[in-house]
Amino acid sequence: EPNVEKITELFAELEFKDMAKRVLGKEIQITPAKVQVGGQMDLFGNVAEIEEKETEPVPMELKDLNKTKHTYHFVQTAAERAKLILELSQQKSFCFDTETTGLNPFEAEIVGLSIAYKEHEAYYLPFSENKEEAIAILTEFKPLFENETIEKVGQNIKYDLNVLSNYGISIKGKLFDTMIAHYLIQPDMRHNMNFLAEAYLGYKPVSIETLIGKSGKNQLSMRTIPQENIVDYACEDADVTLQLKNEFAPKMNATLKKLMDEIETPLIPVLAAMEKEGIKIDVAALNNFSKELDELLIGLSAKIIELAGENFNIDSPKQLGEVLFEKMKIIEKAKKTKTGQYQTGEDVLSKLTNTHEIVPHLLEYRTLKKLKTTYVDALPELVSKKDGKIHTSYMQTVAATGRLSSNNPNLQNIPIRSEKGKEIRKAFIPRNEDYTILSADYSQIELRIIAALSGDENMQAAFVKGEDIHTATAAKVFGVKLEEVDRVMRGKAKAVNFGIIYGVSAFGLAQNLNISRTEAKEIIDNYFAQYPKLKAYMDNNVVFAKEHGYVETIMQRRRNLKDINSNNAIVRGHAERNAINAPIQGSAADIIKIAMINIYHEIEKKQLKSKMLLQVHDELVFDVYKPELETIKSIVKDKMEHAVQLSVPLEIEMNAAENWLLAH
Repeated sequence: EPNVEKITELFAELEFKDMAKRVLGKEIQITPAKVQVGGQMDLFGNVAEIEEKETEPVPMELKDLNKTKHTYHFVQTAAERAKLILELSQQKSFCFDTETTGLNPFEAEIVGLSIAYKEHEAYYLPFSENKEEAIAILTEFKPLFENETIEKVGQNIKYDLNVLSNYGISIKGKLFDTMIAHYLIQPDMRHNMNFLAEAYLGYKPVSIETLIGKSGKNQLSMRTIPQENIVDYACEDADVTLQLKNEFAPKMNATLKKLMDEIETPLIPVLAAMEKEGIKIDVAALNNFSKELDELLIGLSAKIIELAGENFNIDSPKQLGEVLFEKMKIIEKAKKTKTGQYQTGEDVLSKLTNTHEIVPHLLEYRTLKKLKTTYVDALPELVSKKDGKIHTSYMQTVAATGRLSSNNPNLQNIPIRSEKGKEIRKAFIPRNEDYTILSADYSQIELRIIAALSGDENMQAAFVKGEDIHTATAAKVFGVKLEEVDRVMRGKAKAVNFGIIYGVSAFGLAQNLNISRTEAKEIIDNYFAQYPKLKAYMDNNVVFAKEHGYVETIMQRRRNLKDINSNNAIVRGHAERNAINAPIQGSAADIIKIAMINIYHEIEKKQLKSKMLLQVHDELVFDVYKPELETIKSIVKDKMEHAVQLSVPLEIEMNAAENWLLAH
């Protein structure tokens, strides 16, 4: 017989919900990851509280709507709405959530609105398909939503902001997003509402599948479900979100509260505005590029098959592996997957480039194929029928470092190193001929941050003097004058400069530069001899992480490193590299977020026509009304370069052009 207590504890820790149900025959509660005192510090409070949390039993069963006392109201008449508005106007805070017809806030229609201001009690307002009628009802709530003295609470509240903006409602006053609050408290955990409800409230919300029936061809949409059937589901969302707010708010210490109040929350309306604005795409240019890629792929396919000496499906990893390693035998001992299939991933093929001329052709084929399917053919499909623009969605709660990520489409991953990859940026254009695309990019921000954080005088001096940092580094590492640095030296110095941020080893540098490990080690040793405080900073970061279980950015954003004291050298090494890299990447994220907030408010204050459209890593992209170009350039330069005060200057490169490629 299994030890039920131990299995329950293990399954809860590993989040094996389905397995627990099969083995134990019942639901288990997934609790937040346990914390080792003296290892990873819990952001919730002091050591005593952590130790108490360690001893909490894992509940065997989750509460749900049927087992919880609740009062949910179906608000249908004008009189009921007026009464609710009066009650809400007397509150300091209320929670709200929208029910819609889709995930895209710019295409979706509102079906219902749920509101809660007391735990276990909530209100649901239905809306008809008639947009004028929906606007009329929402207009009754407009003074409430625009009341700056009342806090508005939501889970992923940016989505709701954009949905309501389609109906002429703007949300003003303080915001509290439970998803962002939890992201700041526990950045490495999941942040969706169902998980949070189970982990923190011991509660299992009604699933959307339960509401709309089993998925399949006849799946209902939210619009076709009778409104009275939605009441409990929608009210529960608002109620649970309110409970999560009451759970998280007290757990936010002064540092987290500062991050929430000064960076993450003020960023919500900025990102919402950027998403709503969208960016125009030259669909015709992408279609032409797609045809060009088709021709190149046909040519590459023919060449690959000719070199292989037989016809096979190039896109089949199984067939490709058999051709390369059994028929052609390009290497003696090829690696296989657990299923016995040959490994043919890009990382494997990249190391075999010099073994046979077929390999570079295969790599190029894959690059172009991915480019075509992922971007060139996919982007036109994502253009909104309403305004002919692409509307990406920015997420604040994905990257543990604090960086923003984007999806539908993911504009962060558009290739920029290859010539063909760059072509995609050419299709991002201004809204019309009265506008121009402006790109502003931080220059070597991560190196400037590490120079500032480490306090290394040599590296700081290069930035203060305005020297090219890679040339300056090469001169020091190779012991030559600045003017004697050649392209090869600069390239090696650049590889070390950027590699250092990611904890590059002599082996890694040797592979990157295609040099011997001895030469790579010599370069790294010389590098640290010239920048001694850099090495001390990196070592101190690892020591600090081992003692405290986390590292911090310049804005005290924490990155927890639970594996920093692991007995597994590979796992520990990864955590040590994160200890060096996370404060730098995270600080860069903090800086650009502050810059975005300040730029947005300045544009709003001056009531300019120009708009901020995109954020991609260390770059901001604007759609600028041509008569405002110099004004916008001045604002952007000032706010980006003075987002924070460092011991080295922050600098940006800025350019305006007829498309994103030329502006970058």
